This record gives sequence, structure tokens and C-alpha cells, in this order.
Amino acid sequence: MMQALSVIGYLVLAPLAGGLLDGLDRIISARMQRRKGPPLLQPFYDLGKLFSKQMIAVNNVQMLLNLSYLVFLAIAGSMLFAGKDILMCLFILSTADMFLIMAASSDSSPYANLGAGREMIQMMAYEPLTLLVAVGFYLSTGSFQVSDIMASPVSAVMYMPGMLLGFMFTAAIKFRKSPFDLSTSHHAHQEMVKGLTTEMSGPTLAIMNIAEYYEMILILGIFCLFILNENWWSWPLAIGVCLLTYFLEILWDNACARLKWKTLLYSCWFVTLLFGGVNLLILMLLK
Repeated sequence: MMQALSVIGYLVLAPLAGGLLDGLDRIISARMQRRKGPPLLQPFYDLGKLFSKQMIAVNNVQMLLNLSYLVFLAIAGSMLFAGKDILMCLFILSTADMFLIMAASSDSSPYANLGAGREMIQMMAYEPLTLLVAVGFYLSTGSFQVSDIMASPVSAVMYMPGMLLGFMFTAAIKFRKSPFDLSTSHHAHQEMVKGLTTEMSGPTLAIMNIAEYYEMILILGIFCLFILNENWWSWPLAIGVCLLTYFLEILWDNACARLKWKTLLYSCWFVTLLFGGVNLLILMLLK
């Protein structure tokens, strides 16, 4: 029963929570830049405007691929919040990203195709650490099941501090924050116009935005998993860590310029080896 309620709660509330975080992001970014910024509910106004526009697709499959991106993200998040296998959850998350890449590659726009190529490079940058995080959870708790990880007597971060720091570093890619916003961006500073979303408009772009809200809550849910344990006080602590992490990502976004793709790749792999690899080696020695 609780699993079903958790899944329903994620499917219904994740877009709302993601939209509110996006609105808060815009306000905080504006304050950092000494601007007033939009209202908190501006992301929902934008979605309403996009859905009200005429449906214009560059081909017959782009909308289907975008819907597949949304559905697979919803499935991945539902598995996480239902307490299922985190490794399978991460595999489905990677599958969702592939549908986004195919959606961008399905038209003839050079900007969208270049953005799709850069999205592939970003996947190569963050996927190794993501898989190491799943292995780290297994070595720390003896299980890939999210419910077992949450029921551990000690928070996983006690065994995985390096992986948490590395995951915070690579999460900027998933949140599409500078300096890692190579394939597309929420801000008007891309040399590729809007990268892989250049040819998306109206309801197609709205679905893409909703999918990103699902993904945002999913990534924050993984951050919570580092902190949660069998004690009740771990829940407010985990939420506080998530909010602090998201604020640091916003700060990093406004303080850094976008990097070149080679710098992105090398820096993420360096962080993976240094923080993830060393942490994994220590875990293997301890267990």
C-alpha cells in the first residue's frame, strides 16, 4: 500500500515540486545577478502558454520520442520512490536520455544535432560515476533495493562521502547548470541557440520541460538516499541536504562559465577516479 502511495505521490507531485524548484531557481539566480526576476509560478505560466500553442512538429516521431523520454523518467522515478532496485532505476534513466537524444537527432537542424552529440558526450562523462554510486550503495548496505538502503542503521554517506561529493559534481550535468550546460541550457547564453531543444516548440517543448521536472526530483531523491536511515530524524536532514545541494548548484551555475566538451569529459572522469574510485577501493577493503 505504501509503495503504491509513494508511486502515485511521485507521479502527481514531482512536476509540481520540480516547477516550484525551477521558479525558486529563477528567483535566486535573479537576486544573484541583482535583478528582480520572475514570479515563483512562472514555470507553470510558461507550461500553460506552451500547451496553448498550435502543435507543430518537424516530423512524425519527435513527439513520440519526447513522450517516451517522459514515460521512462516517470518509470525510473516510480521505481526509486517505490523502494525498488536502484541499479535498474539508473539503467532506465539512461534509456530515457537515449530517447531525448533520438528526439533531437530526428530533425535536420544542425543545432539540434550538435546538441544531441554533446548530450552523448555528457552521458559518457557522468554515467561511470552514476554506476559507481549504485555499487557503493550495495557495498555499504548489502543490497541494491532502495527500501533496504533506507532501513540501514547508518546512513550510506558514512561509507560513501567521496561518491556523494562526486555525485554533486556531476549532478550539474543533469540539472543543466553551468559549467556543464553544453547540450542545451535554461539560459540565453548558448552558442547553439537552444541545442537539442532548438526545434522543439509548443506542447512538444512543454512535455520536455515536465520530463526534466521528473528527472530533477529523481536526482534529488538519490541525494536523499545518501542520508536516509532507519531513524526518523534522517528524513528532515535528507531534505535539508537536498535543498542545500540544489542551492550550491544554482550558485555554481551563476559563478561559472560554460566549459568546452573536452574539459567536461576530463574533469568528470578525474572526479570519478579520484572520489568514486578511491571511495570504492576503501569500501572493498572494509567489507
